[in-house]
Amino acid sequence: MPYPPMPLELETVRLTLRPWTEPDVDAHRELVAERGGGRPSIEHNRQMIDDQRAASARTGIALLAVVRRDVGDFIGYCGLTVGRASVEEPEIAYELFRQVHGQGYATEAASAVLNAAVATGRKRLWSTVRPWNAPSFRVLDKLGFQRDHVSTDDRGDLVWLTRSLS
Repeated sequence: MPYPPMPLELETVRLTLRPWTEPDVDAHRELVAERGGGRPSIEHNRQMIDDQRAASARTGIALLAVVRRDVGDFIGYCGLTVGRASVEEPEIAYELFRQVHGQGYATEAASAVLNAAVATGRKRLWSTVRPWNAPSFRVLDKLGFQRDHVSTDDRGDLVWLTRSLS
């Protein structure tokens, strides 16, 4: 690995970002169901978590479960992933339950992940967002991301944003 691994536990004033656990499986299934298109099976979700753990061990970056410190409930995930980018310039990704939108949790979690990326010595992060996702654009704007280009895939346009970490 050309970079040291990012910490697998991050704390903010209100949140803990930590590795996935078995109880997160059902909560994540509910989060995925909010997107529309149904709820994945328990087996599919367990496989996703296992794949995340394996990818993290291989790359030194991770998508982490986001838990509110005062309540202890799973509210989503945030972290770094290869995604459409690379290990050297990973993608920051986050998704939270709609019921917690508008409370600054995504910005708080993503800011902690951004700081963890800086600590690994990386020079740049990417993010990809669908054009309709105004809340994600607001989070990324607060974190200093700039639009880079637009590509198209089988689901339509995809806006690529980047942030220099130097």
